[in-house]
Amino acid sequence: MAISSDYRNQKKRSGNFKPKGRIADKTDIDDVTDLLPNCLQKDMLIEYLHLIQDKYSFLSSGHLTALAFIMKLPLSEVWEVASFYDHFILIKETQIPPPSRTIRICTSLTCSLFDSEKMLDAASQSDTDEIRYISAPCLGACDQAPVAADGHFLIPKINPDTLQKLKHTQSTKEKNTLDILQTAWDMDAYINSGGYEILNHLKQSDDKEDHEAALLQIEGSALRGLGGAGFPTGKKWRIVRQQAGPRLMAINADEGEPGTFKDRYYLSSNPHQMIEGILIAALLVGISDCYIYVRDEYPEILHLLRCELQKLDATNLADHTTIYLRRGAGAYICGEESAMIESIEGKRGLPRHRPPFVAEKGLFGRPTLVNNVETLFWIPAILKNGADWFNGQGTTEHPGHRTYSVSGRVANPGLVLAPAGTTARELIEKCGGMAEGHRFKAYLPGGASGGILPASKPDIRLDFGGELAKYGCFVGSHAIVILSDHDNIWDVAKNLMQFFKHESCGQCTPCRAGTDKAVSIMNSTEYQPELLSEIATVMRDASICGLGQAASNPLSCAMRFFPEECERSFSSVSTDIDLSGSNT
Repeated sequence: MAISSDYRNQKKRSGNFKPKGRIADKTDIDDVTDLLPNCLQKDMLIEYLHLIQDKYSFLSSGHLTALAFIMKLPLSEVWEVASFYDHFILIKETQIPPPSRTIRICTSLTCSLFDSEKMLDAASQSDTDEIRYISAPCLGACDQAPVAADGHFLIPKINPDTLQKLKHTQSTKEKNTLDILQTAWDMDAYINSGGYEILNHLKQSDDKEDHEAALLQIEGSALRGLGGAGFPTGKKWRIVRQQAGPRLMAINADEGEPGTFKDRYYLSSNPHQMIEGILIAALLVGISDCYIYVRDEYPEILHLLRCELQKLDATNLADHTTIYLRRGAGAYICGEESAMIESIEGKRGLPRHRPPFVAEKGLFGRPTLVNNVETLFWIPAILKNGADWFNGQGTTEHPGHRTYSVSGRVANPGLVLAPAGTTARELIEKCGGMAEGHRFKAYLPGGASGGILPASKPDIRLDFGGELAKYGCFVGSHAIVILSDHDNIWDVAKNLMQFFKHESCGQCTPCRAGTDKAVSIMNSTEYQPELLSEIATVMRDASICGLGQAASNPLSCAMRFFPEECERSFSSVSTDIDLSGSNT
Protein backbone atom coordinates (compact mmCIF):
# COMPACT_ATOMS: atom_id res chain seq x y z
CA MET A 1 0.00 0.00 0.00
CA ALA A 2 1.10 3.52 -0.71
CA ILE A 3 1.03 4.65 2.87
CA SER A 4 3.40 1.95 4.10
CA SER A 5 5.70 2.80 1.18
CA ASP A 6 5.65 6.42 2.30
CA TYR A 7 6.66 5.28 5.74
CA ARG A 8 9.57 3.25 4.47
CA ASN A 9 10.81 6.14 2.33
CA GLN A 10 10.63 8.86 4.96
CA LYS A 11 13.83 10.86 5.17
CA LYS A 12 15.51 11.02 8.53
CA ARG A 13 15.26 14.39 10.16
CA SER A 14 18.25 16.01 11.71
CA GLY A 15 18.73 16.57 15.40
CA ASN A 16 16.83 14.76 18.10
CA PHE A 17 13.42 14.92 16.43
CA LYS A 18 11.14 11.94 17.13
CA PRO A 19 7.49 11.52 16.16
CA LYS A 20 4.99 11.64 19.01
CA GLY A 21 3.56 8.44 20.43
CA ARG A 22 4.51 4.87 19.61
CA ILE A 23 6.53 4.27 16.48
CA ALA A 24 5.13 1.62 14.17
CA ASP A 25 7.58 -1.18 13.41
CA LYS A 26 8.24 -1.91 9.75
CA THR A 27 7.59 -5.65 10.18
CA ASP A 28 4.26 -4.98 11.91
CA ILE A 29 3.26 -2.55 9.18
CA ASP A 30 4.01 -5.17 6.54
CA ASP A 31 2.04 -7.81 8.47
CA VAL A 32 -1.04 -5.61 8.74
CA THR A 33 -0.75 -4.18 5.23
CA ASP A 34 -0.88 -7.67 3.73
CA LEU A 35 -4.28 -8.26 5.38
CA LEU A 36 -6.01 -5.00 4.47
CA PRO A 37 -7.76 -3.95 1.26
CA ASN A 38 -6.22 -1.25 -0.91
CA CYS A 39 -8.91 1.30 -0.15
CA LEU A 40 -9.36 1.85 3.59
CA GLN A 41 -12.50 3.12 5.34
CA LYS A 42 -12.61 4.41 8.89
CA ASP A 43 -15.99 2.76 9.54
CA MET A 44 -14.37 -0.61 8.76
CA LEU A 45 -12.02 -0.43 11.75
CA ILE A 46 -13.72 -3.34 13.55
CA GLU A 47 -13.59 -5.41 10.38
CA TYR A 48 -9.84 -4.79 10.10
CA LEU A 49 -9.35 -5.78 13.73
CA HIS A 50 -11.13 -9.03 12.94
CA LEU A 51 -8.83 -9.66 9.98
CA ILE A 52 -5.75 -9.30 12.16
CA GLN A 53 -7.10 -11.50 14.96
CA ASP A 54 -8.33 -14.14 12.50
CA LYS A 55 -4.76 -14.39 11.22
CA TYR A 56 -2.78 -14.22 14.46
CA SER A 57 -5.37 -15.32 17.11
CA PHE A 58 -4.84 -12.08 19.07
CA LEU A 59 -4.13 -8.37 18.65
CA SER A 60 -0.59 -7.42 19.61
CA SER A 61 0.43 -3.91 20.59
CA GLY A 62 2.66 -3.80 17.53
CA HIS A 63 -0.14 -4.68 15.13
CA LEU A 64 -2.51 -2.18 16.75
CA THR A 65 0.14 0.52 16.44
CA ALA A 66 0.68 -0.40 12.80
CA LEU A 67 -3.06 -0.34 12.09
CA ALA A 68 -3.38 3.10 13.67
CA PHE A 69 -0.46 4.36 11.57
CA ILE A 70 -1.82 2.90 8.33
CA MET A 71 -5.33 4.29 8.92
CA LYS A 72 -3.97 7.66 10.15
CA LEU A 73 -5.90 7.30 13.40
CA PRO A 74 -4.78 8.03 16.97
CA LEU A 75 -3.57 4.84 18.61
CA SER A 76 -5.84 5.64 21.56
CA GLU A 77 -8.88 5.44 19.27
CA VAL A 78 -7.87 2.08 17.84
CA TRP A 79 -7.08 0.74 21.32
CA GLU A 80 -10.34 1.95 22.88
CA VAL A 81 -12.40 0.34 20.12
CA ALA A 82 -10.52 -2.96 20.29
CA SER A 83 -10.66 -3.10 24.09
CA PHE A 84 -14.40 -2.42 24.17
CA TYR A 85 -15.35 -5.74 22.56
CA ASP A 86 -15.02 -9.05 24.41
CA HIS A 87 -13.88 -11.10 21.45
CA PHE A 88 -10.76 -9.07 20.74
CA ILE A 89 -7.77 -10.43 22.66
CA LEU A 90 -5.29 -7.61 23.31
CA ILE A 91 -1.73 -8.58 24.17
CA LYS A 92 0.87 -6.06 25.33
CA GLU A 93 4.59 -6.45 24.73
CA THR A 94 5.22 -7.93 28.17
CA GLN A 95 2.36 -10.44 27.99
CA ILE A 96 2.46 -14.02 26.73
CA PRO A 97 -0.11 -14.69 23.97
CA PRO A 98 -2.90 -17.12 24.90
CA PRO A 99 -3.26 -20.54 23.25
CA SER A 100 -4.39 -20.29 19.65
CA ARG A 101 -7.50 -22.36 20.38
CA THR A 102 -10.14 -21.07 22.81
CA ILE A 103 -13.16 -23.03 24.02
CA ARG A 104 -15.89 -20.71 25.29
CA ILE A 105 -18.36 -22.30 27.71
CA CYS A 106 -21.69 -20.52 28.12
CA THR A 107 -22.40 -19.56 31.74
CA SER A 108 -25.62 -17.64 31.12
CA LEU A 109 -28.80 -18.76 32.83
CA THR A 110 -30.09 -21.72 30.82
CA CYS A 111 -26.68 -23.34 30.49
CA SER A 112 -25.98 -22.68 34.19
CA LEU A 113 -29.12 -24.64 35.03
CA PHE A 114 -27.33 -27.61 33.50
CA ASP A 115 -24.07 -27.14 35.45
CA SER A 116 -22.02 -25.40 32.77
CA GLU A 117 -20.16 -23.42 35.44
CA LYS A 118 -19.02 -26.61 37.15
CA MET A 119 -17.87 -27.98 33.81
CA LEU A 120 -15.94 -24.78 33.12
CA ASP A 121 -14.22 -24.95 36.50
CA ALA A 122 -13.18 -28.55 35.88
CA ALA A 123 -12.06 -28.03 32.26
CA SER A 124 -10.07 -24.87 32.96
CA GLN A 125 -7.90 -26.79 35.43
CA SER A 126 -6.33 -28.58 32.49
CA ASP A 127 -5.55 -25.68 30.14
CA THR A 128 -2.53 -26.34 27.92
CA ASP A 129 -0.29 -24.33 25.60
CA GLU A 130 -2.61 -25.29 22.72
CA ILE A 131 -6.08 -24.90 24.22
CA ARG A 132 -7.84 -22.95 26.96
CA TYR A 133 -11.36 -22.85 28.42
CA ILE A 134 -13.07 -19.56 29.31
CA SER A 135 -16.51 -18.33 30.29
CA ALA A 136 -18.83 -16.79 27.71
CA PRO A 137 -22.24 -15.12 27.86
CA CYS A 138 -25.21 -16.55 25.95
CA LEU A 139 -24.25 -18.23 22.66
CA GLY A 140 -27.76 -18.20 21.20
CA ALA A 141 -28.43 -21.94 21.44
CA CYS A 142 -30.35 -22.28 24.72
CA ASP A 143 -32.46 -25.11 23.30
CA GLN A 144 -29.29 -27.23 23.15
CA ALA A 145 -27.97 -26.31 26.60
CA PRO A 146 -25.41 -26.65 27.95
CA VAL A 147 -23.33 -25.39 25.04
CA ALA A 148 -19.82 -24.25 24.26
CA ALA A 149 -18.06 -22.79 21.24
CA ASP A 150 -14.80 -23.83 19.62
CA GLY A 151 -13.58 -20.34 18.85
CA HIS A 152 -17.08 -19.24 17.95
CA PHE A 153 -18.35 -22.45 16.33
CA LEU A 154 -21.10 -24.08 18.36
CA ILE A 155 -20.70 -27.31 20.33
CA PRO A 156 -24.17 -28.36 21.58
CA LYS A 157 -25.07 -30.40 24.66
CA ILE A 158 -21.62 -30.51 26.17
CA ASN A 159 -20.56 -32.70 29.07
CA PRO A 160 -17.21 -33.08 30.89
CA ASP A 161 -16.10 -35.86 28.53
CA THR A 162 -16.76 -33.87 25.34
CA LEU A 163 -14.80 -30.91 26.71
CA GLN A 164 -11.80 -33.09 27.49
CA LYS A 165 -11.94 -34.82 24.12
CA LEU A 166 -11.64 -31.46 22.36
CA LYS A 167 -7.95 -31.50 23.21
CA HIS A 168 -7.50 -34.43 20.89
CA THR A 169 -9.85 -33.43 18.07
CA GLN A 170 -9.72 -30.87 15.30
CA SER A 171 -11.68 -27.63 15.21
CA THR A 172 -15.42 -27.87 14.55
CA LYS A 173 -15.22 -25.03 12.01
CA GLU A 174 -15.32 -27.19 8.90
CA LYS A 175 -18.16 -29.37 10.21
CA ASN A 176 -20.38 -26.44 11.20
CA THR A 177 -19.79 -24.60 7.93
CA LEU A 178 -20.48 -27.71 5.85
CA ASP A 179 -23.62 -28.55 7.83
CA ILE A 180 -25.23 -25.15 7.35
CA LEU A 181 -24.47 -25.08 3.62
CA GLN A 182 -26.17 -28.46 3.25
CA THR A 183 -29.24 -27.77 5.38
CA ALA A 184 -30.13 -24.13 4.62
CA TRP A 185 -32.37 -23.17 1.73
CA ASP A 186 -30.10 -21.62 -0.85
CA MET A 187 -31.18 -19.07 -3.44
CA ASP A 188 -32.34 -21.63 -6.01
CA ALA A 189 -34.46 -23.51 -3.50
CA TYR A 190 -36.03 -20.28 -2.27
CA ILE A 191 -36.87 -19.08 -5.79
CA ASN A 192 -38.30 -22.49 -6.71
CA SER A 193 -40.63 -22.22 -3.72
CA GLY A 194 -42.00 -18.88 -4.93
CA GLY A 195 -39.43 -16.65 -3.27
CA TYR A 196 -38.80 -13.13 -4.58
CA GLU A 197 -42.14 -13.10 -6.45
CA ILE A 198 -43.46 -10.25 -4.30
CA LEU A 199 -40.24 -8.27 -4.74
CA ASN A 200 -40.25 -8.79 -8.52
CA HIS A 201 -43.86 -7.67 -8.76
CA LEU A 202 -43.14 -4.48 -6.83
CA LYS A 203 -39.97 -3.76 -8.83
CA GLN A 204 -41.71 -4.23 -12.17
CA SER A 205 -44.68 -2.05 -11.25
CA ASP A 206 -44.54 1.52 -12.47
CA ASP A 207 -47.60 2.41 -10.43
CA LYS A 208 -46.65 4.21 -7.22
CA GLU A 209 -50.02 3.19 -5.85
CA ASP A 210 -48.83 -0.44 -5.77
CA HIS A 211 -45.98 0.55 -3.49
CA GLU A 212 -48.35 2.57 -1.31
CA ALA A 213 -50.76 -0.38 -1.14
CA ALA A 214 -47.94 -2.67 -0.03
CA LEU A 215 -46.93 -0.22 2.69
CA LEU A 216 -50.55 0.01 3.81
CA GLN A 217 -50.62 -3.80 4.13
CA ILE A 218 -47.61 -3.67 6.44
CA GLU A 219 -49.22 -0.86 8.43
CA GLY A 220 -52.47 -2.80 8.64
CA SER A 221 -50.73 -5.87 10.00
CA ALA A 222 -49.91 -6.42 13.66
CA LEU A 223 -46.23 -6.92 12.82
CA ARG A 224 -44.00 -5.28 15.40
CA GLY A 225 -40.33 -4.95 16.13
CA LEU A 226 -39.56 -8.49 17.31
CA GLY A 227 -36.10 -7.72 18.61
CA GLY A 228 -37.72 -6.59 21.84
CA ALA A 229 -39.06 -3.05 21.46
CA GLY A 230 -42.34 -3.99 19.81
CA PHE A 231 -42.74 -0.76 17.79
CA PRO A 232 -45.27 -1.16 14.91
CA THR A 233 -43.29 -2.00 11.79
CA GLY A 234 -45.43 -0.18 9.24
CA LYS A 235 -45.42 2.99 11.33
CA LYS A 236 -41.62 2.89 11.55
CA TRP A 237 -41.31 2.43 7.78
CA ARG A 238 -43.61 5.40 7.18
CA ILE A 239 -41.63 7.64 9.55
CA VAL A 240 -38.31 6.87 7.86
CA ARG A 241 -39.79 7.22 4.38
CA GLN A 242 -40.91 10.75 5.23
CA GLN A 243 -37.33 11.81 6.04
CA ALA A 244 -35.12 13.45 3.43
CA GLY A 245 -32.83 11.04 1.61
CA PRO A 246 -30.47 9.36 1.29
CA ARG A 247 -31.89 6.87 3.80
CA LEU A 248 -30.07 3.86 5.21
CA MET A 249 -31.04 0.60 6.92
CA ALA A 250 -29.53 -1.49 9.73
CA ILE A 251 -30.64 -5.08 10.24
CA ASN A 252 -30.21 -6.29 13.80
CA ALA A 253 -28.94 -9.89 13.78
CA ASP A 254 -27.09 -9.46 17.07
CA GLU A 255 -29.50 -11.35 19.33
CA GLY A 256 -27.65 -11.68 22.62
CA GLU A 257 -30.49 -11.82 25.14
CA PRO A 258 -30.01 -14.95 27.28
CA GLY A 259 -32.77 -17.33 26.31
CA THR A 260 -33.14 -16.09 22.72
CA PHE A 261 -32.27 -18.19 19.68
CA LYS A 262 -34.97 -17.52 17.08
CA ASP A 263 -32.85 -15.39 14.75
CA ARG A 264 -30.20 -18.12 14.65
CA TYR A 265 -32.86 -20.51 13.36
CA TYR A 266 -34.33 -18.22 10.70
CA LEU A 267 -30.92 -17.14 9.41
CA SER A 268 -29.52 -20.66 9.28
CA SER A 269 -32.57 -22.29 7.67
CA ASN A 270 -34.05 -19.77 5.22
CA PRO A 271 -31.88 -16.62 4.92
CA HIS A 272 -33.43 -15.47 1.66
CA GLN A 273 -36.84 -14.83 3.18
CA MET A 274 -35.20 -12.25 5.43
CA ILE A 275 -33.18 -10.90 2.51
CA GLU A 276 -36.35 -10.48 0.46
CA GLY A 277 -37.82 -8.59 3.42
CA ILE A 278 -34.77 -6.31 3.38
CA LEU A 279 -35.08 -5.66 -0.35
CA ILE A 280 -38.80 -4.93 -0.09
CA ALA A 281 -38.16 -2.48 2.75
CA ALA A 282 -35.42 -0.79 0.71
CA LEU A 283 -37.79 -0.44 -2.26
CA LEU A 284 -40.81 0.86 -0.35
CA VAL A 285 -38.92 3.18 2.00
CA GLY A 286 -36.35 4.33 -0.54
CA ILE A 287 -33.16 3.05 1.08
CA SER A 288 -29.82 3.27 -0.69
CA ASP A 289 -27.65 1.07 1.57
CA CYS A 290 -28.45 -1.77 3.99
CA TYR A 291 -26.14 -3.10 6.73
CA ILE A 292 -26.73 -6.56 8.23
CA TYR A 293 -25.08 -6.65 11.67
CA VAL A 294 -24.49 -10.30 12.64
CA ARG A 295 -23.13 -11.37 16.01
CA ASP A 296 -19.66 -12.89 15.99
CA GLU A 297 -21.01 -15.99 17.74
CA TYR A 298 -22.68 -17.01 14.44
CA PRO A 299 -19.64 -17.54 12.13
CA GLU A 300 -21.28 -20.25 10.05
CA ILE A 301 -24.26 -17.94 9.43
CA LEU A 302 -21.90 -15.18 8.36
CA HIS A 303 -20.33 -17.60 5.89
CA LEU A 304 -23.75 -18.64 4.60
CA LEU A 305 -24.85 -15.03 4.13
CA ARG A 306 -21.65 -14.18 2.27
CA CYS A 307 -22.25 -17.09 -0.12
CA GLU A 308 -25.90 -16.25 -0.72
CA LEU A 309 -25.35 -12.50 -1.12
CA GLN A 310 -22.76 -13.27 -3.79
CA LYS A 311 -25.43 -15.23 -5.65
CA LEU A 312 -27.81 -12.30 -5.22
CA ASP A 313 -25.25 -9.94 -6.78
CA ALA A 314 -25.38 -12.01 -9.96
CA THR A 315 -29.06 -11.08 -10.39
CA ASN A 316 -30.91 -7.77 -10.70
CA LEU A 317 -32.97 -8.38 -7.56
CA ALA A 318 -30.91 -5.97 -5.45
CA ASP A 319 -30.05 -3.36 -8.09
CA HIS A 320 -32.03 -0.72 -6.18
CA THR A 321 -29.88 -0.92 -3.05
CA THR A 322 -26.58 -2.27 -1.72
CA ILE A 323 -26.30 -4.81 1.11
CA TYR A 324 -23.26 -4.92 3.40
CA LEU A 325 -22.40 -7.50 6.05
CA ARG A 326 -20.92 -6.31 9.33
CA ARG A 327 -19.59 -8.60 12.04
CA GLY A 328 -20.06 -7.93 15.74
CA ALA A 329 -17.32 -8.61 18.25
CA GLY A 330 -19.01 -9.77 21.43
CA ALA A 331 -21.03 -6.96 22.98
CA TYR A 332 -24.62 -7.53 24.16
CA ILE A 333 -25.15 -3.76 24.24
CA CYS A 334 -24.94 -3.70 20.44
CA GLY A 335 -28.41 -5.22 20.35
CA GLU A 336 -29.56 -1.70 21.28
CA GLU A 337 -30.18 0.07 17.99
CA SER A 338 -28.05 3.17 18.47
CA ALA A 339 -25.17 1.14 19.96
CA MET A 340 -25.36 -1.16 16.93
CA ILE A 341 -25.18 1.87 14.66
CA GLU A 342 -22.10 3.13 16.48
CA SER A 343 -20.49 -0.29 16.01
CA ILE A 344 -21.34 -0.39 12.30
CA GLU A 345 -19.57 2.97 12.05
CA GLY A 346 -16.44 1.33 13.48
CA LYS A 347 -16.71 2.74 16.99
CA ARG A 348 -17.39 1.53 20.52
CA GLY A 349 -20.97 0.36 20.94
CA LEU A 350 -22.13 3.17 23.20
CA PRO A 351 -25.87 3.98 23.10
CA ARG A 352 -26.70 7.47 21.89
CA HIS A 353 -28.72 10.07 23.73
CA ARG A 354 -32.12 10.83 22.22
CA PRO A 355 -33.35 12.92 20.52
CA PRO A 356 -32.52 12.83 17.69
CA PHE A 357 -33.89 9.35 17.07
CA VAL A 358 -32.16 7.04 14.61
CA ALA A 359 -35.11 7.33 12.22
CA GLU A 360 -34.08 10.97 11.86
CA LYS A 361 -30.32 10.78 12.32
CA GLY A 362 -28.83 7.31 12.47
CA LEU A 363 -26.07 5.65 10.45
CA PHE A 364 -23.52 8.22 9.25
CA GLY A 365 -25.96 10.95 10.28
CA ARG A 366 -28.64 9.80 7.83
CA PRO A 367 -32.26 8.72 8.51
CA THR A 368 -32.04 5.02 9.31
CA LEU A 369 -34.56 2.19 9.40
CA VAL A 370 -33.67 -0.44 12.00
CA ASN A 371 -35.41 -3.82 11.89
CA ASN A 372 -34.89 -7.20 13.54
CA VAL A 373 -34.30 -10.42 11.58
CA GLU A 374 -37.65 -12.01 12.46
CA THR A 375 -39.56 -8.81 11.68
CA LEU A 376 -38.16 -8.76 8.15
CA PHE A 377 -38.63 -12.51 7.80
CA TRP A 378 -42.43 -12.13 7.86
CA ILE A 379 -42.63 -9.25 5.35
CA PRO A 380 -42.88 -11.40 2.17
CA ALA A 381 -45.51 -13.67 3.77
CA ILE A 382 -47.64 -10.69 4.85
CA LEU A 383 -47.54 -9.11 1.38
CA LYS A 384 -48.32 -12.46 -0.24
CA ASN A 385 -51.20 -13.44 2.05
CA GLY A 386 -52.40 -10.07 3.33
CA ALA A 387 -52.50 -8.27 6.66
CA ASP A 388 -55.72 -10.02 7.65
CA TRP A 389 -54.01 -13.41 7.25
CA PHE A 390 -51.20 -12.40 9.58
CA ASN A 391 -53.50 -10.81 12.14
CA GLY A 392 -55.72 -13.88 12.05
CA GLN A 393 -52.86 -16.02 13.33
CA GLY A 394 -53.62 -14.53 16.75
CA THR A 395 -56.71 -13.22 18.48
CA THR A 396 -58.60 -9.94 18.47
CA GLU A 397 -56.78 -8.81 21.61
CA HIS A 398 -53.42 -10.20 20.48
CA PRO A 399 -53.29 -10.31 16.65
CA GLY A 400 -50.52 -12.04 14.72
CA HIS A 401 -48.15 -14.80 15.70
CA ARG A 402 -44.85 -14.83 17.54
CA THR A 403 -41.80 -17.07 17.65
CA TYR A 404 -41.19 -18.02 21.27
CA SER A 405 -37.74 -19.32 22.27
CA VAL A 406 -38.49 -21.78 25.08
CA SER A 407 -35.68 -23.26 27.15
CA GLY A 408 -34.93 -24.44 30.66
CA ARG A 409 -36.75 -27.18 32.52
CA VAL A 410 -39.07 -28.39 29.76
CA ALA A 411 -39.05 -31.82 28.15
CA ASN A 412 -38.46 -30.54 24.61
CA PRO A 413 -36.94 -27.03 24.50
CA GLY A 414 -37.02 -25.20 21.19
CA LEU A 415 -38.86 -22.66 19.08
CA VAL A 416 -42.65 -22.46 19.27
CA LEU A 417 -44.53 -20.53 16.57
CA ALA A 418 -47.77 -19.65 18.31
CA PRO A 419 -50.42 -16.91 18.49
CA ALA A 420 -49.32 -13.69 20.13
CA GLY A 421 -50.28 -13.75 23.79
CA THR A 422 -49.65 -17.45 24.28
CA THR A 423 -49.18 -18.18 27.99
CA ALA A 424 -46.36 -19.93 29.84
CA ARG A 425 -48.70 -22.81 30.68
CA GLU A 426 -49.50 -23.29 26.99
CA LEU A 427 -45.86 -23.08 25.95
CA ILE A 428 -44.88 -25.73 28.50
CA GLU A 429 -47.57 -28.01 27.06
CA LYS A 430 -46.33 -27.38 23.51
CA CYS A 431 -42.83 -28.37 24.67
CA GLY A 432 -44.00 -31.74 26.01
CA GLY A 433 -44.51 -30.61 29.60
CA MET A 434 -41.91 -30.21 32.30
CA ALA A 435 -38.70 -32.22 32.20
CA GLU A 436 -38.85 -35.49 34.08
CA GLY A 437 -38.50 -35.02 37.82
CA HIS A 438 -39.11 -31.26 37.70
CA ARG A 439 -42.07 -29.26 38.98
CA PHE A 440 -42.93 -25.84 37.52
CA LYS A 441 -41.78 -23.08 39.88
CA ALA A 442 -41.19 -19.85 37.93
CA TYR A 443 -40.40 -18.47 34.51
CA LEU A 444 -38.71 -15.61 32.69
CA PRO A 445 -41.35 -14.07 30.37
CA GLY A 446 -38.89 -12.06 28.29
CA GLY A 447 -35.31 -13.23 28.58
CA ALA A 448 -32.77 -11.94 31.08
CA SER A 449 -34.24 -8.44 31.29
CA GLY A 450 -37.94 -9.32 31.23
CA GLY A 451 -38.26 -10.20 34.93
CA ILE A 452 -39.23 -13.39 36.79
CA LEU A 453 -42.77 -14.56 37.48
CA PRO A 454 -43.92 -17.35 39.80
CA ALA A 455 -45.71 -20.50 38.65
CA SER A 456 -48.83 -19.14 40.36
CA LYS A 457 -49.16 -16.73 37.41
CA PRO A 458 -48.94 -19.14 34.44
CA ASP A 459 -51.77 -17.66 32.37
CA ILE A 460 -50.54 -14.13 31.75
CA ARG A 461 -50.66 -13.32 28.04
CA LEU A 462 -47.08 -13.08 26.79
CA ASP A 463 -47.27 -10.12 24.47
CA PHE A 464 -46.25 -6.49 24.42
CA GLY A 465 -47.77 -4.40 27.21
CA GLY A 466 -50.90 -5.75 28.88
CA GLU A 467 -50.83 -7.59 32.17
CA LEU A 468 -47.07 -8.21 32.07
CA ALA A 469 -46.42 -4.51 32.54
CA LYS A 470 -48.43 -4.52 35.78
CA TYR A 471 -45.78 -6.76 37.32
CA GLY A 472 -42.82 -4.77 36.00
CA CYS A 473 -42.15 -7.40 33.32
CA PHE A 474 -42.15 -7.47 29.54
CA VAL A 475 -41.99 -10.05 26.76
CA GLY A 476 -39.05 -8.47 24.90
CA SER A 477 -37.74 -10.84 22.25
CA HIS A 478 -40.12 -13.62 23.42
CA ALA A 479 -37.46 -15.67 25.20
CA ILE A 480 -39.15 -17.86 27.81
CA VAL A 481 -36.96 -19.68 30.35
CA ILE A 482 -38.82 -22.21 32.51
CA LEU A 483 -37.56 -22.80 36.06
CA SER A 484 -38.38 -25.67 38.40
CA ASP A 485 -38.29 -26.69 42.05
CA HIS A 486 -34.64 -27.64 41.46
CA ASP A 487 -33.72 -23.97 40.96
CA ASN A 488 -32.91 -21.33 43.53
CA ILE A 489 -34.52 -18.05 42.42
CA TRP A 490 -31.98 -15.90 44.25
CA ASP A 491 -29.14 -17.64 42.44
CA VAL A 492 -31.02 -17.14 39.17
CA ALA A 493 -31.25 -13.40 39.91
CA LYS A 494 -27.53 -13.29 40.75
CA ASN A 495 -26.63 -15.01 37.50
CA LEU A 496 -28.66 -12.49 35.52
CA MET A 497 -27.31 -9.46 37.39
CA GLN A 498 -23.76 -10.71 36.87
CA PHE A 499 -24.53 -10.91 33.15
CA PHE A 500 -25.68 -7.28 33.08
CA LYS A 501 -22.66 -6.15 35.09
CA HIS A 502 -20.39 -7.79 32.52
CA GLU A 503 -22.31 -6.41 29.54
CA SER A 504 -22.79 -2.83 30.74
CA CYS A 505 -21.03 -0.48 28.31
CA GLY A 506 -19.97 1.68 31.25
CA GLN A 507 -21.10 4.95 29.68
CA CYS A 508 -23.59 5.98 32.37
CA THR A 509 -23.04 5.80 36.12
CA PRO A 510 -26.44 4.37 37.13
CA CYS A 511 -25.90 1.26 35.02
CA ARG A 512 -22.14 0.90 35.44
CA ALA A 513 -22.07 1.46 39.19
CA GLY A 514 -25.55 0.07 39.83
CA THR A 515 -24.93 -3.38 38.37
CA ASP A 516 -21.55 -3.59 40.08
CA LYS A 517 -22.93 -2.58 43.47
CA ALA A 518 -25.94 -4.87 43.14
CA VAL A 519 -23.72 -7.88 42.39
CA SER A 520 -21.51 -7.01 45.33
CA ILE A 521 -24.47 -6.83 47.74
CA MET A 522 -26.06 -9.98 46.33
CA ASN A 523 -22.82 -11.86 46.97
CA SER A 524 -22.40 -10.52 50.49
CA THR A 525 -23.40 -12.28 53.72
CA GLU A 526 -26.27 -9.92 54.57
CA TYR A 527 -29.61 -9.65 52.80
CA GLN A 528 -30.32 -5.94 52.14
CA PRO A 529 -33.61 -5.70 50.20
CA GLU A 530 -34.19 -1.99 50.92
CA LEU A 531 -30.78 -0.98 49.57
CA LEU A 532 -31.15 -3.24 46.55
CA SER A 533 -34.58 -1.74 45.82
CA GLU A 534 -33.12 1.77 45.95
CA ILE A 535 -30.37 0.79 43.52
CA ALA A 536 -32.94 -0.81 41.21
CA THR A 537 -35.04 2.36 41.21
CA VAL A 538 -32.08 4.59 40.34
CA MET A 539 -31.04 2.26 37.52
CA ARG A 540 -34.56 2.21 36.06
CA ASP A 541 -35.03 5.97 36.27
CA ALA A 542 -31.59 7.30 35.31
CA SER A 543 -29.86 4.86 32.92
CA ILE A 544 -29.35 6.00 29.34
CA CYS A 545 -30.62 2.89 27.56
CA GLY A 546 -32.75 -0.19 28.05
CA LEU A 547 -29.92 -2.32 29.43
CA GLY A 548 -29.58 -0.31 32.62
CA GLN A 549 -33.28 0.45 32.80
CA ALA A 550 -34.22 -3.25 32.73
CA ALA A 551 -31.19 -4.88 34.37
CA SER A 552 -32.78 -4.82 37.82
CA ASN A 553 -36.05 -6.45 36.72
CA PRO A 554 -35.03 -10.03 37.69
CA LEU A 555 -33.75 -8.81 41.05
CA SER A 556 -36.89 -6.80 41.80
CA CYS A 557 -39.14 -9.70 40.79
CA ALA A 558 -37.16 -12.18 42.88
CA MET A 559 -37.54 -9.98 45.97
CA ARG A 560 -41.22 -9.32 45.22
CA PHE A 561 -42.43 -12.83 44.46
CA PHE A 562 -39.90 -14.97 46.37
CA PRO A 563 -38.99 -12.90 49.46
CA GLU A 564 -38.62 -15.85 51.82
CA GLU A 565 -36.39 -17.77 49.41
CA CYS A 566 -34.21 -14.69 48.84
CA GLU A 567 -33.76 -14.15 52.57
CA ARG A 568 -33.22 -17.83 53.25
CA SER A 569 -30.42 -17.95 50.66
CA PHE A 570 -28.22 -15.85 52.93
CA SER A 571 -28.47 -18.28 55.82
CA SER A 572 -28.22 -21.50 53.81
CA VAL A 573 -25.11 -23.64 53.69
CA SER A 574 -23.32 -23.03 50.40
CA THR A 575 -22.46 -25.95 48.17
CA ASP A 576 -20.83 -26.36 44.79
CA ILE A 577 -24.15 -26.33 42.95
CA ASP A 578 -25.26 -22.77 42.29
CA LEU A 579 -28.83 -23.14 41.06
CA SER A 580 -30.22 -26.00 43.13
CA GLY A 581 -33.34 -25.43 45.15
CA SER A 582 -32.16 -28.15 47.56
CA ASN A 583 -29.52 -25.70 48.81
CA THR A 584 -32.06 -23.35 50.34
